[in-house]
Amino acid sequence: MGRRTQLYRKMVLTLAANRTIKSIASRYGLHLGARRFVAGQSMADAIEVCRQLNKDGIAAAVDVLGEGIWRLEEAESHKEQYIKLLSNIAELGLDGNISIKPTAMGLGLDWDICYANIREIVHHAKELKLFVRLDMEDSPFTTDTLAIIFKLQSEQYDCVGVALQSSLYRTERDMEELTEAGIPIRLVKGAYKEPKHVAYEDMEQVVEQYLKLAKARLDSGEHTAFATHDDAIITELKEYAETNGISRDRYEFQMLYGVRMALQKQLADEGFRVRCYVPYGRMWYPYFIRRIAERPANAWFILRNMWK
Repeated sequence: MGRRTQLYRKMVLTLAANRTIKSIASRYGLHLGARRFVAGQSMADAIEVCRQLNKDGIAAAVDVLGEGIWRLEEAESHKEQYIKLLSNIAELGLDGNISIKPTAMGLGLDWDICYANIREIVHHAKELKLFVRLDMEDSPFTTDTLAIIFKLQSEQYDCVGVALQSSLYRTERDMEELTEAGIPIRLVKGAYKEPKHVAYEDMEQVVEQYLKLAKARLDSGEHTAFATHDDAIITELKEYAETNGISRDRYEFQMLYGVRMALQKQLADEGFRVRCYVPYGRMWYPYFIRRIAERPANAWFILRNMWK
């Protein structure tokens, strides 16, 4: 990653954490191009996107946006939305699961309440034979998020997995522990602004780590979701799996709604399991900003659409 790109990414991610800018942006709803990456503000919007994805042979992972809440009442509201969302997915027979950001469940406020909220959602998912993924947020929450996943496992909840970020130095050790415990993993590069002593800054190192971790998971036989839009990574993992006789039911490719949709359809047509990450809700701003930070081309897309 070039120095200019690094500075661009840091600047944009700083905006994501600014409460004042977040408040101002939220007044404009899903204008300024955000609708490209966010299904809408309502559950009905997300359900309709899931229907269309399923028609193309693509599964969904639905996220009710709401990270970094400031009141536990908000966590309660998000919990109820997830429970209703799970019921709708099951009743409609959709090919989909859900993703949860622990801070939306109150992780930054009270660990025990956060755990109780997530446990209630996971319990409901287990009854419906559906799956729950805990997203991995920025590094201050990594240890607590992993503590939640291991506690859920100790209570015999096998319908839950977690995301790991290849950009963090600690991830190799974390992945070894999760693999030994048989916990499903979604492997991502990482989209948060992290200090130098915590994470790799050079994208070549992040990719190198991603491939190292991904191949170790394929070798383990444990189910892994490879979340990436990188052609080189996808090609290398497809070839590695085929060469080593690893069944396609042991892994899937995951991508974001609004990003490389044609590639998602192509992979599905080739017989690979593909899942699209579908976010919705009023608290869309931080998620939207991270999409802008990932690729400068996304920012140009937004600027062009401001004047249409």
